[in-house]
Amino acid sequence: MVTHRSASALVFITSAIVLVTEILAGRLMAPYVGVSLETFTGIIGTILAGIAIGSALGGRLADVVDPRPVLPVLLAVGGGLIWLSLPIVTALGPRVGEGPAAIVGLTVAAFLAPATVLSAVSPMVAKVRLGDLDETGSVVGGLSASGTAGALAGTFLTGFVLIAYVPSRPTIIGAGAILVLMALAMVGRRALVTPLPVIVLGGLLALTATTSLPCEFETRYYCARIEVDDADPDSRILVLDNLRHSHVDLTDPTRLEFRYVRLFAQVADALPPGPLDALHVGGGGFTFPRYLGAVRPGSTSTVLEIDPELVDIARDHLGLVTGPSLSVITGDARLSIEDLPTDAFDIVIGDAFGGRSVPWHLTTREFMAEVDRVLRPGGAYAMNVIDGGPSLFARAELATLTEVFPNTAAIVPADGIPGPSVANLVLVASDRDLTGLTVVASDGVVVRGGELDALVDGAGHLTDDYAPVDRLIR
Repeated sequence: MVTHRSASALVFITSAIVLVTEILAGRLMAPYVGVSLETFTGIIGTILAGIAIGSALGGRLADVVDPRPVLPVLLAVGGGLIWLSLPIVTALGPRVGEGPAAIVGLTVAAFLAPATVLSAVSPMVAKVRLGDLDETGSVVGGLSASGTAGALAGTFLTGFVLIAYVPSRPTIIGAGAILVLMALAMVGRRALVTPLPVIVLGGLLALTATTSLPCEFETRYYCARIEVDDADPDSRILVLDNLRHSHVDLTDPTRLEFRYVRLFAQVADALPPGPLDALHVGGGGFTFPRYLGAVRPGSTSTVLEIDPELVDIARDHLGLVTGPSLSVITGDARLSIEDLPTDAFDIVIGDAFGGRSVPWHLTTREFMAEVDRVLRPGGAYAMNVIDGGPSLFARAELATLTEVFPNTAAIVPADGIPGPSVANLVLVASDRDLTGLTVVASDGVVVRGGELDALVDGAGHLTDDYAPVDRLIR
């Protein structure tokens, strides 16, 4: 017998788990397809498709069979498919490539089926509860409300609690286990005479529990790991999701392996000698703050890092030591910079990324105005961007910088703007003349003046109202 309360609970829980799965999909897929607007668009669209398909199929099935014996089957199958999603992602993820098709393909393979099966529960429960046509509105409306409430609960629980405090694999296992246990509770002793489903579900659970994940650390923002080269035991590479973010030499902070960090150093070299007060938008491996402290004694670095757990990883594994000369402010840089004093820094370094793209709200004219505010007269802003092909994002960002700063330049690869491949470009802006800025020939070429105007070539600037960063870097 499906009572009013049990029906509402059933719809609440299945809807909640669909949304738990949707949010976890972004975390599980990030090491393979990155984190971008395209990633979340593909996931949301696929889950919505599963909800629509499941609702339609569940309604049709409810009209041709008795829903009561089917409901526990749906719960058990849904739980097993949620367990299976993790092995599917880890098996297919390294092979799918990049781009919208890869994102949608991986999401469909891993998450469409559980969303479809679990979304078939609600119309079947409605069929069981509709004993009187006079109650159709209240029954359907009540179940719809329960489903929406469950979706909200799953969203808030996952986004605010589970991802922050529980690794992805236990969450996946727990979500599937809730569904399987509910199915067992509904069939009772009958489950004892049907060992095959128990064996299958047990196998799926074992497969999920033993699946190797690419994350060494799961923070609330990143799947992170530290790579160690046996031939270079003092070196560490910080990998965030699918991007090699930072190189750190534990014994030599002046060693800069990544080209874009060497370019940061050369921009700093163009400033007057002596200690520098630096602001770093994005911490990562904290390579450049450590470098400045070593080559310019007396310098101070203030780092704006959104992920407090990443700071702990850097302290424990990458040689980060904080103190008066190197301080970290955790939180979103767009909000944190507003609390910093005016004319406080000689150089600002922009090195914040979500996947391959700079978070859009750190690219706009309004944010650049804040950067200009905290820079002292004669100071410089150096921003790392990743772009390729026509470099639409780099060109738009240069146009944006030109709106705020009187002098801008771009440091492009030595062989010019990248073609189909991607590369790091460092964009420089200041109120001081940049004609004296030079870089090592093997690291890049400085583009300024008429060449820079030709590169920008009428590109529109980015604002808080319109900053399609993910589209521009495709």
